[in-house]
Amino acid sequence: MRKAIRILAIVVTIVAIIIAGIFLWAYLSTGSSLIARGIMWGDSDAGDLHRFPTRQVMASSDPVVFEPAAEDLLSQLPITEKAIQADEMPLEEFLEMTNTTAFIVLHGDQLLYEAYFNGSSREAIQSSFSAAKSFTSTLVGIALDEGYIQSLDDPITAYLPELLALDPRYAEITVRHLITMSSGLRWDRDESNPLSDDFLTYYSPNLRETALSSEIVETPGQTFRYNDYNPLLVGMILERATGMSVSDYMGSRLWQPMGAEGEGSWSLDSERSGFEKMFVGVNGRAIDLVKLGWLFLNGGKNGDVQVVAESWVEEATRQDNNTDPAAEYQYYWWVDEETGAYYAEGDKCQFIYVLPSADLVLARFGTDCGDFVFDIHWMRILAKHLETQLLLAA
Repeated sequence: MRKAIRILAIVVTIVAIIIAGIFLWAYLSTGSSLIARGIMWGDSDAGDLHRFPTRQVMASSDPVVFEPAAEDLLSQLPITEKAIQADEMPLEEFLEMTNTTAFIVLHGDQLLYEAYFNGSSREAIQSSFSAAKSFTSTLVGIALDEGYIQSLDDPITAYLPELLALDPRYAEITVRHLITMSSGLRWDRDESNPLSDDFLTYYSPNLRETALSSEIVETPGQTFRYNDYNPLLVGMILERATGMSVSDYMGSRLWQPMGAEGEGSWSLDSERSGFEKMFVGVNGRAIDLVKLGWLFLNGGKNGDVQVVAESWVEEATRQDNNTDPAAEYQYYWWVDEETGAYYAEGDKCQFIYVLPSADLVLARFGTDCGDFVFDIHWMRILAKHLETQLLLAA
């Protein structure tokens, strides 16, 4: 019995040393190893902003400052919903409970509402998660206007010729297919698969290499498939076409021209690779992130400066499936058929929601959705409430 106990103790000690060694290796290897990141970081969360390296984007020398509205039309709005186990509660209590960190409402150039919750503040940096895709597609529109990209109907092999050696069918995929999520590329989001495409694209320390490993599984232009390989390839095209990092291009062509008051950043795959995580990871103050929606509300203009072409704003956000298979999704913007709005959306319920009929932009950022209480349903409710109040006040 004593011998068996000694043997068991030795085995347990050896196993413990092996496990400790694995975790020590993973801890020291998160900068370069996909597997190490999976072990140490697990599922994505708001803390990823601090885990991945970032490339800074300088603030504008002439920031846009919104004038506060004279009347508060929102803070006392009662929220009623069975899911929150309460008959009614004030909006700000609802926002606090749903793990919101920032909520902002613009009416034209006026600031109707701005508040921060759960320990956040005006200067706090918020992560956009997949709302970053709308920044990405806007850069494509600017690159088109500047002539760096000739046409949305260019084959992507005109910019990434190495794809032809992988599969000649890449010549059939156009830039338009990438920004409408209709490229025909494989996308496996199976949570039971530890090396799914979702995991590979999120944690790869070399996203250029990962993007070039994507596979064509169907004819381009036929099927809408939300797929993070698409914005990665878009990022590589922007790099090749402009000769700049995507962050530098965004800073000089979008972040600063739209009047960002604070520094922003874009999360990178790794220090060594230095490639932007094109589908997530535009980071900044909430008041600056909301300016993308404000810019689009104003037809792409900041004052007298046309930052992005008005024709691009219309094309990127219209409800149309003449040139792509999904009317509800255009150039990395979702289209709300119920209200006529369009919006950028990210994981953990990040929203930049634009309702042109009421001249409104609403933005919500948070650490998560608050047990799925906060969703697009609430953005619609709040937007329509404000539209009604503004009409009554007119």
